[in-house]
Amino acid sequence: MLKKFLVVGVAVVSILAAFSSCNNIVGSTKKILNDSTEVNKEDDKLVQKQDTVKLMDLLDSLNRGKIVFPPLDSLNKIDPKIAKRQFRDSIYRELNKKEKHIYLTFDDGPLIGSRAIDSIATSKSVKINAFLVGKHANMSKRLKNDYQRYMNNPLVECYNHSYTHANNRFHVFYSNPDAAVNDFEKCEEDLALKHKIIRMPGRNIWLFDGTRRIDLSSGSQTADLLGVHGYKIYGWDVEWKINGLSGNPVQSVNEIYTRIKNMLGNKSTLKPNNVVLLMHDDMFQNKKGQALLSSLIDSLKQHKDYKFDFMSQYPVKY
Repeated sequence: MLKKFLVVGVAVVSILAAFSSCNNIVGSTKKILNDSTEVNKEDDKLVQKQDTVKLMDLLDSLNRGKIVFPPLDSLNKIDPKIAKRQFRDSIYRELNKKEKHIYLTFDDGPLIGSRAIDSIATSKSVKINAFLVGKHANMSKRLKNDYQRYMNNPLVECYNHSYTHANNRFHVFYSNPDAAVNDFEKCEEDLALKHKIIRMPGRNIWLFDGTRRIDLSSGSQTADLLGVHGYKIYGWDVEWKINGLSGNPVQSVNEIYTRIKNMLGNKSTLKPNNVVLLMHDDMFQNKKGQALLSSLIDSLKQHKDYKFDFMSQYPVKY
C-alpha cells in the first residue's frame, strides 16, 4: 500500500512543477490517486527535482490543504487520512537526508557579552545573527566598538531589534503602530543595517513570504505595517532563557542541544530542517556563560549534517 502511495508522491511533485493554480493541483492529484495501480522499486521515493519543486513547498501545500485526497470509494481503496500521512512521511524521509540548518540568534546587543560572542564566532568559525538595539550602540564607547566588531565580522550578520527596545513597555509600544515602525526605521538608519530583517521586542512573531504567525495580538498591527514597509519579521523555535537576576543561561547545554536535535528530528520547527535559537548577548558576559555557548556549538558541530546559517538565508529549502 505504501509503495502504491509513493507513486502518488512522485506524481504530485510533477504536478506542482507543471501547474500554478491550486485547482489544477487538486484536480490532477485526484486523477492520479485513482489511476495509480502498480509501482516499481525505483518508485519507492519522491522524485527530487530541486530546480522546479521544493520538498518544503510540497509539505507546506499538504499542510495548508492545497493537496486534496479523494474519499474512500469503489475506485479509491486508500483512506484519505492514511494517504495524507503516508505522503507526509515520504516527504519527511527525503528531508531527513538533507542538511539541517541552525540559526544562532542573539538579541539586545551590543551589550557586555557581545565582544565574547563575536570572538567565539570567529574561533569556532560559525555564522551568527545579531539582532541589535540602536540606543545600546550609543550608550558607551565600548559598546560602540562592539557594534563595529559585529559589523566588520564576516561571520556575523546584523539585524533590527528596534531602537528603544520598546523601553520594555511592549503593550504601550505596540499600541501605536506608526510610532513603533518609526522606531525600527530609526534603528535601521542609525546602525546602517543592510538587511530589512526584524525581530520584534517581546514578541515571537513571524511575517515573511506569505507566512504569518502572531503570538500576541497587541503586536499584530505593527507587524503587518512593518510588512507593508518591506520588512521580514522572524521569531524563534527554541529559546535559551536568561535568568533575570543573574543574567546566566537557565537551561543546561544538554537541554538546549537535545531540544534542537529533537525538533529537527520530528519536524516541529516552523520550517522543517531549519531551527532558530534565541539567546541574548548579556547571557555571555562572564567566562561561565561563554564556556556554555562554546560547549553548545561544539555539541552541534558533531553532526556532519548540521550547518550554521544567516537569517538572511532563512529558510533554506529543498
